[in-house]
Amino acid sequence: TMVLYPNAATENGQELRLRQQYFLASASLQDQLRNWSQRHGDNFDSYAEKNCFQLNDTHPAVAVAELMRLLIDVHELSWDDAWDITRNTMAYTNHTLLPEALEMWPVSMFRRLLPRLLDIIYEINARFIVEISQHWPGDNDRIQRMSLIKEGSEPMIRMAYLAIAGSYSVNGVAELHSRLLREGLFRDFAEMWPDKFNNKTNGVTQRRWLAACNNNLAKLVSDRIGDGWITELSELEKLKAFAQDEAFQKAWRAVKLLNKVRLARDIEAKTGLSVDTRSMFDVQVKRIHEYKRQLLNLLHAVHLYDVIRRGDRDIVTPRTIIIGGKAAPGYVMAKQVIKCINNVARVINSDPAMDGKLQLIFYPDYNVSAMEIICPAADLSEQISTAGKEASGTGNMKFMMNGAVTIGTLDGANVEIREAVGAENFFLFGLTVEEIAERGASYDPQSIIDEDEDFKRVIGLLESGHFNRFEYGVFDSVLQSIREPADPWMTAADFRGFVDAQQRAAETYADKEHWTRMSILNTAASGRFSTDRTMRDYNEDIWHLEPIRLNAS
Repeated sequence: TMVLYPNAATENGQELRLRQQYFLASASLQDQLRNWSQRHGDNFDSYAEKNCFQLNDTHPAVAVAELMRLLIDVHELSWDDAWDITRNTMAYTNHTLLPEALEMWPVSMFRRLLPRLLDIIYEINARFIVEISQHWPGDNDRIQRMSLIKEGSEPMIRMAYLAIAGSYSVNGVAELHSRLLREGLFRDFAEMWPDKFNNKTNGVTQRRWLAACNNNLAKLVSDRIGDGWITELSELEKLKAFAQDEAFQKAWRAVKLLNKVRLARDIEAKTGLSVDTRSMFDVQVKRIHEYKRQLLNLLHAVHLYDVIRRGDRDIVTPRTIIIGGKAAPGYVMAKQVIKCINNVARVINSDPAMDGKLQLIFYPDYNVSAMEIICPAADLSEQISTAGKEASGTGNMKFMMNGAVTIGTLDGANVEIREAVGAENFFLFGLTVEEIAERGASYDPQSIIDEDEDFKRVIGLLESGHFNRFEYGVFDSVLQSIREPADPWMTAADFRGFVDAQQRAAETYADKEHWTRMSILNTAASGRFSTDRTMRDYNEDIWHLEPIRLNAS
């Protein structure tokens, strides 16, 4: 466990991941069962009433089979009793719509490492197939789709399916995500067990992501509405009354400037670059992944660079684009995108024509501590994932809570954020989930590029070698991914919408009073995105625990 989640690109890395998952799941279950036995001996009659195991994504799904093993082999329960307990104590939270993140393990690896669990999984599957047959007699296609074992030259165990079959509750982490699980990824299971599926929109804790990391804003808020928001975030709604108050707006902007100065000093210490704190801080910090589309952000940066260099349009708002994040070590395309961002940044930041107009920063060694400095300083929050790919997002909530205005697609929790703050306080662009599905078969990114003069110039600049003068071909694979008709991220399709939305954001930012009002209203509307609400929802619908009442004295 020295390094969790090792690179799974190799067989050794995959095996270590499975060993880690089994070790941690088994240790947790054994610890809990030992505690139960010390209190109740071998009486498991009320076990399911008193215990719940929340599977946080697919990684601990092996716990379903491991609990069966412990109950049957160690505590000597019958299969039916053990399965009844397992199915009534396991609850599964899915955190992703990306198939590659759902985890499938080779049967051969299980046979070598976990032979007893493989026996149990096959028995669970055999009984599960009988259940499917009772629901849909003769529907062999459905049985094949739903089987816990994906047959083929190398049979694979579908761990997400094991989690669903062995749980009494399955939830997504945003309204859109949960709907797409029911209607797409897990449709067969939702049709079989419609009452099992539910939604629990993610949240973030205001204790860390406002009170602790943004002391100046926290004090300003508490001075106006009291500090009840620290334990009940919906209290922030009271800020709406001050959204147009000139004195409050002025104080709000002063706090934002202090936070931007703090971030600017941090960036200078890490990169040697001096950042213009009067500029709009346009921020995208999150895991580097193609679906999150740092590449789309980069295309916009090149577009702005091109516009400024040609001098044929007024740049109404100086802008500092800040991109940061990490990726899985074996994710080659992510590394290439990072390389492209840094190459473009070097050219932009060394060009005198960009002074006071445009900067591009790749924030090095991004982590949670960095986010605590970045989040309070952001003006514009980039949440630009391809619609239907982001489960929820929590960075979007942190930025909103700190008064950043979102530019984003109708994806993940963006849908609920826009609903909460109002369409007029959110910069929307991009294809919807349904529009993406409609365009899939006929998608032609090259024609999109050819028909958009700005886009054509951006691609031409990237292909010309201007940003990689002595590194021939280093951008080739990235540019090819944009042109690929099978591109699942549809970067080209959303380019024009993104550029236009960014222009609207720039024009709005130039009106300081208008922008400040939007900023205040974003913070005021962030109440529903607290982990306090999320935990209450989990407890009310899944755990059914009695809250512990603390003695105030």
